[in-house]
Amino acid sequence: MNPILIVLPILTILMFDLGLTLRVADFAMLKRAPIAVTAGLLGQILFLPAIALLLIWTFGLSGHLALGLMLIACCPGGSSSNVFSALAGGDVALSVSLTAFSSVITLATMPLLLGSMVDLPLFNLIMQNVVLVLVPVGIGMFVAVFRPAAAAGIHSVVSRLAFPALMLLITVFFLAHRATIIANFSVVGPVVFLLLVLAMGAGALLAFVCRLDSVRRRTLVIEVGMQNSAQAIALAASPLVFADNTLAIPAIVYALLMNVVLLAYVAWFRYFMPRLTKTVA
Repeated sequence: MNPILIVLPILTILMFDLGLTLRVADFAMLKRAPIAVTAGLLGQILFLPAIALLLIWTFGLSGHLALGLMLIACCPGGSSSNVFSALAGGDVALSVSLTAFSSVITLATMPLLLGSMVDLPLFNLIMQNVVLVLVPVGIGMFVAVFRPAAAAGIHSVVSRLAFPALMLLITVFFLAHRATIIANFSVVGPVVFLLLVLAMGAGALLAFVCRLDSVRRRTLVIEVGMQNSAQAIALAASPLVFADNTLAIPAIVYALLMNVVLLAYVAWFRYFMPRLTKTVA
């Protein structure tokens, strides 16, 4: 089975589900909390690609690994970050707003950053992102506004399927390219892990510098750390853009490590920190 036949429907459904949770008012968060939103966007749009470039230079990456790492760094935060923010006791409204803003802004920044590394079919890249990101998000928002009850029902079902669908996507790509992934994991694994941890650290640093409270600090850590791996995989596999499944390898490894690391981060705030606080008290 061609993996693109799986990744495109999954990405479209995930983006539609994101739209079901968005409201026009979410974009007004920039006015209500300008410092928090700006800090989060700086982390996602500027710091994360800069960290990726630094790692590419430090580890001497080239070819597919370098471009694949930059591809995942250029993608916006995924809709799963909203769930993780809620589980960690973060600011869900801020998380949703950052996801919404980054999904729009990266439509412009992604071609610029990737275009500096390789010749791109820019029109195809932009149109695929519009069709697979903006259109389903817009349809989801339309349904949420005019059919809120139906939107809530659809979201309750789709949100439960989102994580298994993403894991299915990752499994299909892993099985298709397991030999290449295993052969390169000694390099890809540490680099991707560092990208994830440094991105989370950048979110925490930005929150500290901007003097945000602990709730919003957790949100920035998660938002800057979680990227839309499904979108990166879709762009890598798409016959209209890169048409090269091996470019998805960093995104696949990132998705696996991202869920493990951020689940541990959530567990710290939900289980271990409350117990530690009670013990100290």
